[in-house]
Amino acid sequence: MPQQFVVPQFIDVEDKIIGPITTRQFLIIMGTTMILFVMYKILRFWYFALTGLPIVGVAATFAFARVNGAPFHLFFLNILETSRRPKTRVWYKDMNDAELRASLSAAPITPPPAVAPKEAITTSRLQELTLVANTGGVYNPEDWK
Repeated sequence: MPQQFVVPQFIDVEDKIIGPITTRQFLIIMGTTMILFVMYKILRFWYFALTGLPIVGVAATFAFARVNGAPFHLFFLNILETSRRPKTRVWYKDMNDAELRASLSAAPITPPPAVAPKEAITTSRLQELTLVANTGGVYNPEDWK
């Protein structure tokens, strides 16, 4: 009997450490908490509140938001990569006056000649072709003429 192996499943699901919170979310929350604690000790309350709320918003977005089923940090990294190196490259070539005049004065391109239509197959010719196909090429119409 062949040896059986356990195949891991759901390898793209992040590990949960505290309830529904993953390791990545926990580290983002802990880092934000430490930054806010330092800011609380250094700044006055109103300055702390004004600067702390945007930091909490950004941290919550990076920790919990998902875009198309993927974590927000991957979406953010894709935006940065696309803005730095877009994959679509467009070449805008502007023609100068000399090139424009040359292209306008050039001889027009003549279209290729029209192809004459083939003759329609007559009934007698169709019968001959049918006999050739049905006999597997044994019947040759030139032999019978």
